Amino acid sequence: MIGRLVIFGVGLIGGSLALALREANYVREVIGCSRNTVHLQKAVDLGVIDAYVTDPQEAVKDADVVLLAVPMGAMKPLLEQIRPALPTQAILTDAGSTKGSVVAEVNEVFGHDFTRFVPGHPIAGREKSGVEAAVADLYHKRRVILTPQTYTDRKALTQIAQMWQVTGALVEEMPVKLHDEVLAATSHLPHVLAFSLVDTLLNSPQREDILRYAAGGFRDFTRIASSDPIMWRDICLHNGAAILPMIEALKQNLTEFADFIHRQDGEALRQRMEKAKTARDNYIARFESGANS
Repeated sequence: MIGRLVIFGVGLIGGSLALALREANYVREVIGCSRNTVHLQKAVDLGVIDAYVTDPQEAVKDADVVLLAVPMGAMKPLLEQIRPALPTQAILTDAGSTKGSVVAEVNEVFGHDFTRFVPGHPIAGREKSGVEAAVADLYHKRRVILTPQTYTDRKALTQIAQMWQVTGALVEEMPVKLHDEVLAATSHLPHVLAFSLVDTLLNSPQREDILRYAAGGFRDFTRIASSDPIMWRDICLHNGAAILPMIEALKQNLTEFADFIHRQDGEALRQRMEKAKTARDNYIARFESGANS
């Protein structure tokens, strides 16, 4: 059981973790910290956290586990603030969507001999953000990837893994570089594509007609364009080394599709679409099988 859990960024991710742990009676006290007291008070009113403070150093003073669930661009300034006050026994972890950047920032602020940082990434979310969107079952049967370093304290790693397992999550370990490459392909690129598609349509002279007659496919495809722009801006900037090659690969593939259409090559189009359909159908079948097992 966790004694005091301190969450920086009591939104969808941090709030859902708090709700799940409280529901399982796995945490004695949850403290939230940010500069927005209205937001923090709402988290208290919703039963997500027990109390809040606005001073980062005061927040971590008696912490057992500290979760950083803030945008990637806010990570380093926050690390610099809490470093002088973080207790030696406290475990520091995060929920960032990129791991290479945060590992580098922790090393820069705390030093390479800081063993009690466990990098993590829950692969779960909704297009809605904020503490109001937090739900206790967000992580049920969803993957949480931990990317420990060779020097990471094994007991700290076990404690963070158990924390996520209590929420119903499927915890896995992965090297940092592989994580960032995989997430660039499966999460970051789709979000860039959704934002880009909506932006493209908004710049069209026929945008009013396009949006008026947009059907369910448009709604489903662009759902993730309702995600938090600040969070996704920071992800793009902090994982650019992995995202940019995926964008280039997509541009090349779109060029090939355009060429098939230009040449009226229906067979090439059908084969490419059939390959994509089969791959997605197989993915959905595996996903649903895992979710129901």
